[in-house]
This record gives sequence, structure tokens and C-alpha cells, in this order.
Amino acid sequence: MSGGYSSLPTSHLLGSVPAAVDADHKALQFEEANLEIFPPSNTQGGTWGYHSPNDIDGGEGSEQAQGGWKGFFSIASYRPYFNIDTYDVVERTMATLYAQRGDFLEKIQHNPDLYGPAWISTTLVFMVTALGNYASYLSYGQGKHTKDWYYDINYVSWAAFVIYGYICLVPLGYYFLLKYLSIPTSFVQLCCLCGYSLFIFIPSSLLLIFPTEFLRWTVIILAGIASSWFLAFNLRSYIMTMSDKWATVVASAFAIQLCLALTIKFCFFV
Repeated sequence: MSGGYSSLPTSHLLGSVPAAVDADHKALQFEEANLEIFPPSNTQGGTWGYHSPNDIDGGEGSEQAQGGWKGFFSIASYRPYFNIDTYDVVERTMATLYAQRGDFLEKIQHNPDLYGPAWISTTLVFMVTALGNYASYLSYGQGKHTKDWYYDINYVSWAAFVIYGYICLVPLGYYFLLKYLSIPTSFVQLCCLCGYSLFIFIPSSLLLIFPTEFLRWTVIILAGIASSWFLAFNLRSYIMTMSDKWATVVASAFAIQLCLALTIKFCFFV
């Protein structure tokens, strides 16, 4: 026992497994396992299974932005437009509440984002849906009715159709119009401008729940004028230095924003 446990004949211990040896009683030499090539590289149809961290970050398996028309179907192509700080989103949102010498497009020229428009439009969809039904309930409570009041779930689909349709089609229309006038522009910048112009309707919808038609019409007209002024004033400041046909674009901006305001009033707050 003086030799310690290292001198014990481990080959005769219970549960011990003898070393694998060949015919010449030499220990077999096993190759070192490499987990990064599992499954074997000769698998048909390309590599699959485990990938090393280098492959995930920047190797062949990493997702990269694609150019051309394929970029429209690649998530990586839209990733830079959502890489924005909260401070920038708040600053751009607050800029829609007052005339800022028409420099909004100049501010977003080098860093347009789609996070703000996506957040604003989605919030507005849920706001007009919930508050529109609540306004309908308050109006129902003021009169005498024989039928019960029910929540109108169709407000969700109508709100999504109106708001998302605006955020997609209106910037596209401005893009082709400016291209027709030979004015260089970016579709993402126009989406950013039109998206932020909708913010004024979010706080306005809180006032539209009161069942007073005079108050509702006052609020929706003021909100439509403020949104129209912000959009038209920024387009005017951007276009008038490049073309003398800015009046057409400004007039269309006023008309479209006022039509949107009236649509919100007649569809959700009647």
C-alpha cells in the first residue's frame, strides 16, 4: 500500500475497460475529433449541421445584403434602416409637431429610417381601432337605443388597409412624380417623411373619442392641416431649388393629407 493508488492493477478492477490494442498489443491511435466538420464534408447537397462561430458571423453561411431586385426579398437589405437610436426617433417625431424651416429631409438624407414610420403606422392602426370603438360606445350611451352595442372588429382591417396603404402607396406616388420632374430622390426618404407625418394623428385620436361633433371636426381639421403643412413644407423646401414645378407637389401633399384626415373621421369617429 506504500505505492499509493497508482500501483493498483487497474485492469482487474470492477468496471474497468482495457485499452483497445491491435494484434501486436500496441495501443490504437485515434484521430482527434473535429466537431466543426460534422457532418462529414462529403455530404451531397452542400454543408449542413454544425457551423463554427466564424461561419455564422462572416463565413459562407452568413446572410448578406443582395443587390438588384433580389435585395427586395432579403432581410439584410432592410437592416440598416432599422439601426437607429431612440434619441433620433424622438427628435424626428417631435419635429413633426412644428415647422422646422423644411429641413426634415435634409436631416434624414444620410440616415433615413423605417423604424419610426413602422412604429407610428402600427400604433395608429391600433389607436384608431380601439378609440374608434370607444367613441362609438360613448355616442351610443348618449341616446336611447333598442339594440345592444357591439364592438366592431372590422375596424382593425379597415385601419390596416387605410394606414398601411397610405404608407406604401403615397411615397411610391411621390417617388414616380419626382422622377418624372427629373428630381433626384430616395424612396426610403419619402417613406420616412410620410411615415413621420402621421404622428400628429396619434394624440389627436385621443381627443376624437368625445361625442361632440364640433370638437371632433375641429381636432381632425387641425390635425390634417398640421400634417399637410409638415409634409408639403418639407417637399417644397427640397424641390423648389431643383424645379419650378413645386406647386403641383405641394398641392397634392395638402390634398392627400386632408383626404386621409377625413377618411379617419368618417370611417372611425362618426
